[in-house]
Amino acid sequence: MPERNLVSWCSLMAGYLQTGFSLQVLKLFKDMTLVDSLRPNEYIFAVVFSACSDGGKALEGRQCHGYVVKSGLVFHQYVKNALINMYSKFSDVNGAMRVFSLVPGYDVYSYNLVLNGLVQQGFSNEAIQVLERLMAESVEWDSVTYVTVFGLCACLKDLKLGLQVHCRILTSDVELDVFVNSAIINMYGKCGNVINARKTFDWLQVKNVVVWTGIMAAYFQNGCFEEALNLFSEMKIGDVSPNGFTFAVMLNSTAGLSTLRHGNVLYGEIVKSGFKDHVIVGNALINMYAKCGDIEAASKVFLDMMYRDCITWNAMICGYSHHGLGKEAMALFHDFLAAGECPNYVTFVGVLSACSHLGLVKEGLYYLNQFMRQVGVEPGLEHYTCVVGLLSRAGLLDEAEKLLRSIPVELDVIAWRTLLSACHVHQNYGFGRRIAEFVLEMDPNDVGTYTLLSNIYAKAKRWDGVVKIRKLMRERNIKKEPGVSWIEIRNVTHVFVSDDCQHPESTQIYEKVKELLARIKPLGYIPDVTAVLHDVEEEQKEDYLSYHSEKLAIAYGLMHAPLEAPIRVFKNLRMCEDCHSAAKLISKLTNSMIIVRDANRFHSFQNGCCSCADYW
Repeated sequence: MPERNLVSWCSLMAGYLQTGFSLQVLKLFKDMTLVDSLRPNEYIFAVVFSACSDGGKALEGRQCHGYVVKSGLVFHQYVKNALINMYSKFSDVNGAMRVFSLVPGYDVYSYNLVLNGLVQQGFSNEAIQVLERLMAESVEWDSVTYVTVFGLCACLKDLKLGLQVHCRILTSDVELDVFVNSAIINMYGKCGNVINARKTFDWLQVKNVVVWTGIMAAYFQNGCFEEALNLFSEMKIGDVSPNGFTFAVMLNSTAGLSTLRHGNVLYGEIVKSGFKDHVIVGNALINMYAKCGDIEAASKVFLDMMYRDCITWNAMICGYSHHGLGKEAMALFHDFLAAGECPNYVTFVGVLSACSHLGLVKEGLYYLNQFMRQVGVEPGLEHYTCVVGLLSRAGLLDEAEKLLRSIPVELDVIAWRTLLSACHVHQNYGFGRRIAEFVLEMDPNDVGTYTLLSNIYAKAKRWDGVVKIRKLMRERNIKKEPGVSWIEIRNVTHVFVSDDCQHPESTQIYEKVKELLARIKPLGYIPDVTAVLHDVEEEQKEDYLSYHSEKLAIAYGLMHAPLEAPIRVFKNLRMCEDCHSAAKLISKLTNSMIIVRDANRFHSFQNGCCSCADYW
């Protein structure tokens, strides 16, 4: 073109921006000012700021901000909005707020950009302040405003505010499109009101994969895993194809139920649908396999992933730690650092848990007191609880108590109960009674503490103390959760409680247990009658031990599981010492892999050994 003006330059720059060549836009901007000596107008700057935000050019964006302030064009509303958008995309919330506050004139787009930026970066309190200004200005909301504000309610878990915003949109002229309805369902799910989420979902005439995934996520977030999985079947009947996010929610729901069979079926569908290489799906697969007890499958998924993010590494590190494979977890953590990744809060939960399993006291304290602060991660409750467990397992009970009394975060009962459990394991009953009394002052209704204290009295043969604790529990109407174990055989889940006679094959199961215990006695099995918490004769104590729920489940698995298939048992409480030693020897006797997940971790028994190395 022999002659070019601002319109032709702006058209070309906008074309490059729309086709993803944001860096070329900045080169054109320089050429326009240097070659044709043209002064940019407000339209040019709006395109340039968008190019800076898309290309991640923070320095150039700030330089152009200075240029536009000097020119006075910053007072144009769309230039101001482009600036706010740019700073929001740079995660520079202060910069966005500075533009928003200092440059007069607001429209709904300005508010949408600022609110969205604050919500995305987790500045919920600041977002509430902007929302109050929005209400005071009487600016008319559009659908984007409602989606953003519903997202804010979800972040705050503020159901009352969410209900008010829902009422407001129902009385407005804003169309309830798929994005708005998804935001409403997400809000109710995050706020714990799955009933209203389902009502919103059922009211919709047209439901696409986003809405279906939203309602499944709402059920999953509220622990309704079976309902989420049932909805997946309904969605497929409705001829709606799942996407990567749908599969991630389904895999996490499967992990919540620990149903490995269902997870394998989902994996097959994922491969057929072409979502296997999506990072979010890979992360959910690792989590599912780890929580269902198949850590080898989780490791294979991890190694096969083409792309990994921090969540991928964290899922695998924490998976290894949960399975007691501390060496593997630490080796992977070092690979993680070598890959140039930056560890975060969750990473160190897995690492400190691995240190606890391995008894690495010196290393665990180094990570807590030095390395975490070096990488900018502030230690939290979970980290301190892991280190208390580390010190406690190593028998350093006084040091664990000192740490608990000195840490700067608010403690929960679990951290103290970790120390109390260690007192029980290390047979320091006097120390344990003192800790238990302190914990019960914090939470008089904590059933776990009553149980541990009763166990401590029983181990010390202080039966008067056991009677006293049980009487106190009756008076306070506190009931101990019964021990339950379950195993899945050929798509059917079989549930057992101690001394269970309800199963149709209970006679055969009891005979199998009796046979197994008799055959492992020559291998060194001695019933640990100290685990029996009743003042009865020794012979009766052995009978009490023989038919614990996990022994019944293991025996049933050996009776009916396919040959060479691992026996996978799940238990709601901590595995007792006697069942642990029996499972080790049964694995050696039968040449089987026996995997038991208790309330604390996974135990993988093979050839007479456990993955926890008897350190749990």
